[in-house]
Amino acid sequence: MNSSRKTAIIVGVLFIIGTVTSSLYYVLVTPILDAPDYLVKVSENANQVIIGVLLYLIEGAAVVAIPIVLFPIFKKHNEALALGYVASRMIETVTLVVGHISLLALLTISKEYGQAGALDATHFQALGASLLAVIDQSHLLGVEIVFALAALILNYLLFRSKLVPRFISVWGLIGGILILAEGLLGMFGLGPTSEMSIFSLIIAVQEMVFAVWLIGKGFNPSALASGSA
Repeated sequence: MNSSRKTAIIVGVLFIIGTVTSSLYYVLVTPILDAPDYLVKVSENANQVIIGVLLYLIEGAAVVAIPIVLFPIFKKHNEALALGYVASRMIETVTLVVGHISLLALLTISKEYGQAGALDATHFQALGASLLAVIDQSHLLGVEIVFALAALILNYLLFRSKLVPRFISVWGLIGGILILAEGLLGMFGLGPTSEMSIFSLIIAVQEMVFAVWLIGKGFNPSALASGSA
């Protein structure tokens, strides 16, 4: 098995890990944060919240690894964009880590809220609302904006290089544009900030098709040869 084939398999597995862990996080944590009594629910489901944070850390490791593994291949086609893809995914991960540090802080506030008297309840509610806003905004910036830009860079590189069939890269470009538009609307309060939208599902399915293609077929040999030339 040559190095490009190994790279394709590794990248495919990393995409699957990232999508699966992210999806599990949404299933475990989002319903808790969306509950009207989230300050109570967070501490009641502390283990679930912690597992969700750990899952997102695993996703973050996969997200950072993907562009690093792809860089030697992409730089043969466009080194500047290859570096941009690495940078964008690192920024995405850092942004989401900030949000999940806030989630752990919210867990602490939630535990103290359960022990607070009526006079202190308003104080904890204000703190909780602030932390929840940080979580939502980090998601908005990290997923809706930076992730969308990273997806556009990735799929533009794939489209130009023809490393995979173009229907996959066109699908990814459309999904990236839709998520970016949704994120920009969200910044002005006109769209969702934390829910997994239909646009997120579109790009998630595209990433899984891309991952399965890489694992099963690998990169287009003629495109690899063209890049080397």
